[in-house]
Amino acid sequence: MQQIFAGMPWWVKWVAVPVIALVVFGGMIAWVVGVIVSLLFKVLVFAALVAGLIYVVRKFTSSSSSSRSDW
Repeated sequence: MQQIFAGMPWWVKWVAVPVIALVVFGGMIAWVVGVIVSLLFKVLVFAALVAGLIYVVRKFTSSSSSSRSDW
């Protein structure tokens, strides 16, 4: 690989080749990033909903158990 870029200017290796790669594979890269971000968002929403459910259940069970002891 180094032999291919040996006679080329620096901007070919560091600017032109990455730009061409982004043009060719840009859609696929964007799709993969979108899938990863979507999965992370769903995991965060799931964790927040489970935490909220646990909070609500503990709040109601603690208040109902204290009212039962008042009897």
